Amino acid sequence: MTRGLFSPSRWRRPASPANWSGRACRAPSRPRATGTWRPRSTTPSSGRSATTSASAPPQVGFLGEEEAAGTGWEPGAGLRWVLDPVDGTVNFVHGLPLCAVSLGLVRGDVPVLGIIELPFLGSRYAAAEGWGATVDGRPIKASGAVALSAALVSVGDFAVGDGAPEANRLRLAITGLLAERAQRVRMFGSAAIDLAWVAEGRTDACLMMNNRPWDTAAGVAIAREAGALVVDRDGTPHTMRSTATVCAAPGVLTEVLQIVREARSGTANGDMTDHGDADLAGDAGR
Repeated sequence: MTRGLFSPSRWRRPASPANWSGRACRAPSRPRATGTWRPRSTTPSSGRSATTSASAPPQVGFLGEEEAAGTGWEPGAGLRWVLDPVDGTVNFVHGLPLCAVSLGLVRGDVPVLGIIELPFLGSRYAAAEGWGATVDGRPIKASGAVALSAALVSVGDFAVGDGAPEANRLRLAITGLLAERAQRVRMFGSAAIDLAWVAEGRTDACLMMNNRPWDTAAGVAIAREAGALVVDRDGTPHTMRSTATVCAAPGVLTEVLQIVREARSGTANGDMTDHGDADLAGDAGR
């Protein structure tokens, strides 16, 4: 990877969080080694998403949430920008500050760079492969938690719409087991925030029972560079083709995965079926 291009020192914050409009999250332009990538301003109601400018290198692909909604991840060997201009849309619409602009760079199926902006909280998380992770330029590291009983864990949203009761059985079982064994359970409503806060050590783990690249690419890159472990529901390394996103401090991952296994096997709620990755609005589909 070109260190000059992906060095975190190239990224600068806007002058003030006040520059971010309450009506639209505007992703600021980012300098590049050659050319310039400038996302368009986006609002949840506009129906328009960010696109690459004509000067963007043609060998780098692009995937935005609106273009890809309802479709699966198509693996590719090259580099691809993956953007969610407003992660945590329901929070945004209701005036809650827990929303983010999430931009990741994926090589093949693995994120190698991530930037997450929390415009209403005034924070920017960034990471690039081999460079570590930062928030506002300060290095961050996943927590040193070693017991789930002392861990703060966040979970993804519940599914809504057709088929939601079946899809939520696994989510409800996991949440119930976490309530019994973790220190506390939280639901923030933004996949980007879930992952960024594990990376920073604010929380100790997060579990989302699906995986949409525009929601998770940036956060996965940041969490890994901060020392967190990110895996699929079966414990295999997480990629953009995974069916779930489980991120945890190394000291609690084993206990977190044990909860997922118990929930999937039906030991939590008797006769329960794992319905897998139902394509419903929930978890990362916020």
